[in-house]
Amino acid sequence: MKIRIEWTYTTPRGAETFFRSDEMPVAQALLMAEDIQKTGRVKHLDFIDQYDSSWMMKELKSYLKSIETEPHNVRVFFDGGFDIQTKMSGMGCVIYYEQNGKFYRLRSNAPSEHLISNNEAEYAALNMCLQELDILGVHHIPVTFIGDSQVVINQLSGEWSVIEPSLSGWADRIEAKMKKLGIDPTYELIPRKENTEADRLATQALNGIEILANSELL
Repeated sequence: MKIRIEWTYTTPRGAETFFRSDEMPVAQALLMAEDIQKTGRVKHLDFIDQYDSSWMMKELKSYLKSIETEPHNVRVFFDGGFDIQTKMSGMGCVIYYEQNGKFYRLRSNAPSEHLISNNEAEYAALNMCLQELDILGVHHIPVTFIGDSQVVINQLSGEWSVIEPSLSGWADRIEAKMKKLGIDPTYELIPRKENTEADRLATQALNGIEILANSELL
C-alpha cells in the first residue's frame, strides 16, 4: 500500500499553508510524519491511501504490524518462451518477498503444449505467477510485476489495447484473478538482459527441467 501525507503547517505568527507529499510506502510515511510533527507546527496531519481513504497514525502502525507475518513487498519476474519447431512453451516465474523480517525467493517453471505464440506464453507465465502468489497467501496488497514482454506489460497496464482473441482471454483471466486475490498491480517493463532468472527458468522448462524452490535469502 502507498500513502501520501497531507498536513497544515502553521508559522510562529499564525500564518498557515498546506502541504501534500508524494505517495510512499507506509513505513516511510510514518517516519516522515513523525519527523514533521517534531517541528511542533503541524495543525492537521492526514494519511491518504491510493484509494483516497484516510488513515490515522495508530491504524497505519497496526497495519504494518499485521502484515509482518504475511508475505509483503512482493516483486514478481515472469517470462515465457515458445519453440516454433516443437510447438512447446516454457514459463518461468521468480517471486521476491518479505515475511517475518526475512527475505525469500521463490522460483517456479512449467512447460505447456497448448499455446500458439510467444506472446501467449508470456501471458501464461504471468498467470502461473498468480497461482504461486495465491499459494503463498499474497492477498490484498500491492504487487509489482516485472517482465520484458512489451505486449503483456503495455496491454495489462492499459497502454495498449488487447486485439488478439487468444490474448484477450488471458488478459481477462489474469485481471479476474487479481481482483479475486485483492492484488493492486504495478507493471514494470525491463530489458531482456535484466530478466535472466525468469528467462532461464522458461528455457529449462522447454528442455524438460521443472523447478519449484522457495528459499531464504541470506
